[in-house]
Amino acid sequence: MESAIPQHLLCPRSRSRRVPDDYTPPYPAYTARANPSVKQVVIGQFGVQSRGADARGPAWQAIRDIISTFAENDGPGHNDLAHYVDARGYDNTLAIAYWSDPDRFARWERSPAVAATWNVRLRNDLGYFREITVPRVQHYETLFNTPDRLEGVGVVMGDVSAEVREHAYWGAARDRIPLAQTAALEPSGALVAIQESATLPGAVRIEGHLNVAMIRSGQEWTETVDRERTLYLQEMEPVLRAGMDFLRDRGTAVGCYNNRYMRHLDPSGEALEKTFGLSFWRSLADLERWSESHPTHLAIFGNFMRIVQELEFKLALRLYHEVCVLQPDEQRYEYVNCHPGTGLMAGVASLSP
Repeated sequence: MESAIPQHLLCPRSRSRRVPDDYTPPYPAYTARANPSVKQVVIGQFGVQSRGADARGPAWQAIRDIISTFAENDGPGHNDLAHYVDARGYDNTLAIAYWSDPDRFARWERSPAVAATWNVRLRNDLGYFREITVPRVQHYETLFNTPDRLEGVGVVMGDVSAEVREHAYWGAARDRIPLAQTAALEPSGALVAIQESATLPGAVRIEGHLNVAMIRSGQEWTETVDRERTLYLQEMEPVLRAGMDFLRDRGTAVGCYNNRYMRHLDPSGEALEKTFGLSFWRSLADLERWSESHPTHLAIFGNFMRIVQELEFKLALRLYHEVCVLQPDEQRYEYVNCHPGTGLMAGVASLSP
């Protein structure tokens, strides 16, 4: 068993872990490992927003145009296609892409094909957004319940650990973040919205504050059968959805700026048996507080533990998550023709002129 923090990022702790050194978790889990040469990754969310049946065709074509640019030189090492309906009833289709090299991302973004796809927002009534986060390796962690299939940023990190120690207790995500060995990761400042009406009516740019937290937490039930499949679909998933809907509809009250409970899509737009929640929080502490004490998450956790104990911890269900704690220079959020509850705009009380 090893630490979830890679060897080259371990340092003497000035902030203690929540468990003793001899803690042994009750079941195995693993983390993605990147080559020490990787210093920073890029997570790009490219979204198209629409409402009503008549807009679905143009929205689908728009997201396909975005995905087509991933084949350009320096395109992402991995991408997912997903859909969700937000609190105001709008359809949002997203391509979420990952790079292990910010320089490759910058070259890709500057290419004429990518610029042309983004500039199409000037010519139609769809909403567009791109949320670019660039966390340094000290600022994020991953966790998987199986070592044989990685998701999200884990795919571009490329390798996987042996069993890790820091999991299956409250506060474990913080203990897996390298920077948390010495830093409290407290938030400072506030989100700032800037309306860029001089260049593009309906365009808003959000500037992120210190230590915004972002989590992607997913599950895949493709391989489940019989009793496990029934338990997941009839008892586990409805409770999970209730918690995700709470964060979507009322999350700002607990420090959640925005939450998306998304369904994976295949390239033709058909739904896969995979979902994930992706949310932005004022701080890691706010995320921890909801996880540890709010009835909606306690219901998720308690229901999950009851079911996995019934199944004797033998799961075909695949689970993972990734958590980032972001510095201001690691965040860029842009929205065009989107309603004010979209993404990080939902966390801003009023827009700056």
